[in-house]
Amino acid sequence: MSPTFTSLEVRNYRLWFVGGLVSNIGTWMGRVGQDWLVLTVLTAGSATALGVVTGLQFLPFLLLAPWAGLVADRFSRRRILVVTQSMLALTSLVLGVLAVTGAARLWHVYAIALVQGVTTAIDNPARQAFVSEMVPADKLANAVALNSASFNTGRLVGPGLAGLVIHWWGTGEALLLNTLTFVFVLGALGMLTVSELRSPSRARARGGIREGFAYVRHRRDIQLVLVLVFVFGTFGMNFQITMALMATQVFDKGAGEFGLLGSVMAVGSLSAALLSARRKQPRLRVLLLSLVGFTVFSALSAAAPTYWTFAASLVPVGLTALTALTTANAMVQTRVAPEMRGRVMALYMAIFMGGTPVGAPMVGWVAEQFGPRWTIGVGSVAVGLTLVAVAVWLGRSENVRVSYESQRRPRVSVTSEPVVRDRHDEHVPMPEPAR
Repeated sequence: MSPTFTSLEVRNYRLWFVGGLVSNIGTWMGRVGQDWLVLTVLTAGSATALGVVTGLQFLPFLLLAPWAGLVADRFSRRRILVVTQSMLALTSLVLGVLAVTGAARLWHVYAIALVQGVTTAIDNPARQAFVSEMVPADKLANAVALNSASFNTGRLVGPGLAGLVIHWWGTGEALLLNTLTFVFVLGALGMLTVSELRSPSRARARGGIREGFAYVRHRRDIQLVLVLVFVFGTFGMNFQITMALMATQVFDKGAGEFGLLGSVMAVGSLSAALLSARRKQPRLRVLLLSLVGFTVFSALSAAAPTYWTFAASLVPVGLTALTALTTANAMVQTRVAPEMRGRVMALYMAIFMGGTPVGAPMVGWVAEQFGPRWTIGVGSVAVGLTLVAVAVWLGRSENVRVSYESQRRPRVSVTSEPVVRDRHDEHVPMPEPAR
């Protein structure tokens, strides 16, 4: 099998991948349907209302992350996912019925967004860590990248399909179709061969919430990734808001054109995921260069003069953004002890998505004060300034060496020396040089 798809040789992961792929398409349909419901049915294009909905969906990541990670380390991740995916299906059904019957009100969307946020906060660390139970360690980075490919295939197909469904039938119907797709991921969970799962010892997953923070405090390599992910997630990854505002307010387009933007962006994102799947090891150099590319291309996107130039600019934006996220996720997952993975990934998701409750309303306010283009520009500026600060830190850090090699293929290497290890690290091989 091609190195790009090597994880699909494992039956359990193959079932999970297929079920997740269908569910991801539905999830993106649901997101487009929800945003369109808020912007065109429940408000007169209110960016603030859309920002509040987005914030409510992601606020629980920040508040519940430590407990969600502990739950993922203490209990069966498969059973956790059955409960959370069932709850997400139920909330999608309720919102779809409200929209179809014309009974939906803005406070309904706020309440459902909050419930979904709480559920997803518990679901995410369990789902992230569950991948390591299905594949051997040497296939983990590939499986993480293929998960991103699945997610972005959903982003590629879902928004366009949602636009068509909304145009032909209505917003509520798009939300109800999302509900049906949860059947596939729940079916995959039920069909897994449990005896083949590589579940970590619950006895070794001792310690509580403070244990997770203590582990990260002694891992400078993970801390650097978390800082980059926080800024990127808070200010750069607000496409749910920025594309809706650019489509409706800057270019005066409808549901079909709005959905098309998500699909166009997913072309770049899917390409990035497949390229990442071919890399055997995630590298710090790849993470930094992809963020530099995102800074440049998102700035160009903010200045795009027409709808079609804006759409075209989203391809490299999606490519660089997804390369950064896939690399960061794989760097963290492959470098932590198995019994700490749930708590560390919960912290990762809290930092990545927990900044959205601050970033999303802020981006909505920026749109109303300075115009929709600045909702993209603010991310480019924030990520760019952070990269400058990281470059200074890398140059001055005692355990980081930056060198330039001008042989056949000139390249910059960033090599991190081992830091003082604590007792948790006895289960973790020291990371290779972050070239």
